[in-house]
Amino acid sequence: MAEQLSQSELDYPFKLLEYFNGFRISKIIFSACELGVFDLLLTSDPLSAAQIAARLELSADGAERLLDALVGVEILEVETTQGTALYSSTDVSNLYLAKDSPKSLQAMIQYQSQTIYPLWHHMAQAVREGKNQNEKAFGIPAEQIFEAIYRSEDEMLKFMGLMNSSWILDGHDVVTAFDLAPFQTVVDLGGCTGALARELCRQYPSSAVTVFDLPSVTDAAQKHFAQDDDNITFQSGDFFTDDLPPADLFVLARVVHDWPEEKCVALLRRVHAACKPGGAVLLVEALLFESRRGPVTAQCFSLNMLVQTQGRERPPSEYAAILDRGGFHGAQVRRTGKCYDAILALR
Repeated sequence: MAEQLSQSELDYPFKLLEYFNGFRISKIIFSACELGVFDLLLTSDPLSAAQIAARLELSADGAERLLDALVGVEILEVETTQGTALYSSTDVSNLYLAKDSPKSLQAMIQYQSQTIYPLWHHMAQAVREGKNQNEKAFGIPAEQIFEAIYRSEDEMLKFMGLMNSSWILDGHDVVTAFDLAPFQTVVDLGGCTGALARELCRQYPSSAVTVFDLPSVTDAAQKHFAQDDDNITFQSGDFFTDDLPPADLFVLARVVHDWPEEKCVALLRRVHAACKPGGAVLLVEALLFESRRGPVTAQCFSLNMLVQTQGRERPPSEYAAILDRGGFHGAQVRRTGKCYDAILALR
């Protein structure tokens, strides 16, 4: 039952106005990343708006307004010295918003700003039509999902950067949601940059992981994202049509949510055929509650699947049913309390 609002909340819609302004807050942060504000402040003493504007080739007025807004949302700090406001970074901006930080989310921000933001401009039309808006946003037919995502090498690298950032944040939690130590050979289907595979190898050093993805992706992964790790190999192929390498465990992270149910079942049947006896499959997705009334993050992700793909986010029972149709059984669910959760099912 919805919480009853006080008369003061009815007299002035503070919460609604906060929601209305949400996209503005996002763009403040996105723009500051794009302009290099956080990278500059990471490596310097506190600077005035005029100094920041000069170094980044910005208008002094625009820079000051942006910097003050960043202070307002507590991403930057400011102190006034001899009448001059001096801006400095915070621990959060240094850790997550500076490009050279090992936990940098700049790639995620770039993708959200330059790809997701234009798609969400067409959200109302997506709801009317019940299909993605890649054609309106990028001129690519709705059924060609990954042709839209990988529409150029630059766009492919942006998407790969997004995926890399996701597993920098959530990788540890999803690979430790279950004890995966018994699985010695692992295939990460659609493993992209290998970031999740690296996290899995850090936690289970006796496991060997094969990252299986499209040829253009595995080539780019090894060129731009690879790190020295003897336990990780890359193999090229299309997991809907090509032979899958045998393994004890198959990981499908942010894969099943891209597709309608029948295509998911077909993929899982192929995985089941390649999975060794006693093996398992690990799904990593943002799980809805069974009521579908939350979490809000998963609900937003599901709308993103509407506007960008052919899939959706699902509650655990739907994933269990899809796994069962794919030949797997005994699905267990672990919620991490963060963006992504884990489901393990046995062959």
